[in-house]
Amino acid sequence: MARKGIIELENMEFQSFHGCFEAERTVGNRFLVYMYIETDVEQPSRSDDVRDTVNYLSVYETVREQMEQPSRILEHVCRRILDAVAARFPRIAYARVKVSKMAPPLGGNLERVSVSLDYKNPDYQ
Repeated sequence: MARKGIIELENMEFQSFHGCFEAERTVGNRFLVYMYIETDVEQPSRSDDVRDTVNYLSVYETVREQMEQPSRILEHVCRRILDAVAARFPRIAYARVKVSKMAPPLGGNLERVSVSLDYKNPDYQ
């Protein structure tokens, strides 16, 4: 019997160089990333073995690798993160990533701007 589990990595913080403006790509900005993952946790909940689950350290490393590659728009960053995580963990049934640029240079007082994208595994039951 499958047991749906949820793994969340909340407020991963990165200094990255995403943006349309030259200054953003030179100076960088602070970003927060939230990752939500649904997966079958029947086996790991019984085995107590990290090899049987979606290892959240490996998810973090995958997100970090993608955040290190500059992009002009957050939609592209989100897509790369989802593609990389899905490729590394085929057991993921569904995932959502949210990338937030803190204090974006838009000419006014704004805490953050965020983009979220979803992934649904077509092969998952």
